[in-house]
Amino acid sequence: MSPLLLLPLLLLFASPSSPASHSSSSYGLSYSIDCGGFFNFTSDLGRLWLSDRYFTGGVAGSVGEPDQFSEPQERTLRFFPPNSFGKKSCYSIPVPPGRYYVRTFTVYDNYDAKMRNPSFDVSIEGTLVFSWRSPWPEPVARSGAYADLLSPVSDGSADICFYSIATDPPVVASIEIFEIDPLAYDTATAGKNFVLVNYGRLSCGSSLFGPGFTNHSDLFGRVWQSDANFRDPDIEVKALSSGGHRVLGTAHAHNYFPTQLYLTAVTPELLGVGLEYLLQVDTRLDYMVWFHFAELDSSINAAGKRVFDIVINGKDVARIDIFKAVGSFAAFDWHYIAKNLTTTPLSLKLVPVIGKPIICGLENYAMVPLDLASVPSQASAMRALKESLKIPDRMGWNGDPCAPTTWDAWEGVTCHRTNAGLVITQLDLGSQGLKGYISNQISLLSNLVSLNLSSNSLSGELPSGLVQKSLMKLDLSENQFSGSIPESFGSSNLQLVLLNNNDLEGEVPDKLYSVGVHGGVIDLSGNTKLCGVPSLPACPFFWDKRKLSTRGKISIALSCGVVFSILLLFCVVCIKRGRNDYDFGPPQDIISSAIAAKRNRYQRQKMLLEMETLRSDESAPRLNIR
Repeated sequence: MSPLLLLPLLLLFASPSSPASHSSSSYGLSYSIDCGGFFNFTSDLGRLWLSDRYFTGGVAGSVGEPDQFSEPQERTLRFFPPNSFGKKSCYSIPVPPGRYYVRTFTVYDNYDAKMRNPSFDVSIEGTLVFSWRSPWPEPVARSGAYADLLSPVSDGSADICFYSIATDPPVVASIEIFEIDPLAYDTATAGKNFVLVNYGRLSCGSSLFGPGFTNHSDLFGRVWQSDANFRDPDIEVKALSSGGHRVLGTAHAHNYFPTQLYLTAVTPELLGVGLEYLLQVDTRLDYMVWFHFAELDSSINAAGKRVFDIVINGKDVARIDIFKAVGSFAAFDWHYIAKNLTTTPLSLKLVPVIGKPIICGLENYAMVPLDLASVPSQASAMRALKESLKIPDRMGWNGDPCAPTTWDAWEGVTCHRTNAGLVITQLDLGSQGLKGYISNQISLLSNLVSLNLSSNSLSGELPSGLVQKSLMKLDLSENQFSGSIPESFGSSNLQLVLLNNNDLEGEVPDKLYSVGVHGGVIDLSGNTKLCGVPSLPACPFFWDKRKLSTRGKISIALSCGVVFSILLLFCVVCIKRGRNDYDFGPPQDIISSAIAAKRNRYQRQKMLLEMETLRSDESAPRLNIR
């Protein structure tokens, strides 16, 4: 699919000097990026341009003959050598979720002195939208061309990516992005799952106008070009204008078509002659065609005075009576989706029924279905891995890991299509000079079947969530991983485990070692601090190198249990004894009873003593004294 080369000019587009801005000529947030530029600046029309930012690779350059370009943004560009930044390089522009109008400007102008313009593809949000193929038309290669589209953005970042064909470096001179109404261009009916690629945005009876090119405004930043090169040249037309009359019904939600569009129109010179527009299309796609009308002839003052049919590729699809629909000097638009095209170019005819047909503007958009994107959680995990593994630029880990599906995924990444989206099933990153660590977010790669990070310089401990149920092959050999092997490694479906030549330590989970027992392959050699399974030394009873062994933990747990039981028993005994001790005086009756008991014991002892004395007296010999 080739982009519509809207303007054989070299102009770039601009926006605010801050990352986002709102202005009277903008519906919402907008950016204008001078690709390859180093300074912010304001254009002659008062538009602020950002120096180049938000890109993930590439090199700044300038056109071969900068003197032929009057504006600063026309002279700079960014190109992406695939041998340095991978086949995929992106601009990632932070924007809130919504719908956006995006315009790119591309120029070659022999910036690399090779006299050969490159072949490359362009995508937005993981969907292929433009394909540039060498050789470009000479005016385009020298002076540049615009291409634009309408796209949804759902994840907070508009990713505009460039994909190298063979060894060609993709190139871009500027990028503009404007927020538009979420319901613009009939998304409620036609669906939200399309990128609308512009194949013609024409103003009839007037020349080029729009923000960045003229002082005429368009809230969505759209640029409208003359229809002169798209009409049938054999049909003579007459240009009409509003003559100073106010045209009602313009700039309304949800499309906010500019008033300037409806101030001019064309109509055939001769009665009984129609108008025909021929637009190049790709027959593999459906097209959304918008027609813009306004009755600018004051002599048409009643319904039925100007009536014509719209015929698309020979099919009569509508009958238009502008005055009947909205009256005179009022904007009226109508659209149609052309499907199942079999010929090119697309023929759009206005066939007279009563009077002469008239038209103010015309738009044609290819409806490109959004490509399947990576599952958001997996894309987030891959971005975290990119940072933690310190993936080099040459691997081209930019944009969506798996989309567009017509491109290669990130280098070393294999993806699989599911109902939920694209998922990562294999990571083959062995011998890539990686020097980081494994992010904990790798646990989000729940469909990963094979992981190879061997022969790098990775360090740190192994995340407990590294091994998912889906994982069958794991190769982390020849790195510098430390710490123990997580127990989760033993509750997996691993069939190949290569952990050799690291700095791992501690006891090897029995279930992990059983991989080799049950027909799989496991290699733990070269980890001098591992223990506990055959071919490795036994682990100390209590301590396993710097860590407490499993048996030590059990022993300490049992000891703690015994001590706790003894303490608990002691507390129970103390509590029971405490219940019989009193810190207050006993009741009076208890005291009286105790005194009475003592008194009785004293009386009994006294009586016994007296009886003993009496017996002694009776048994003693008596002396008669005279």
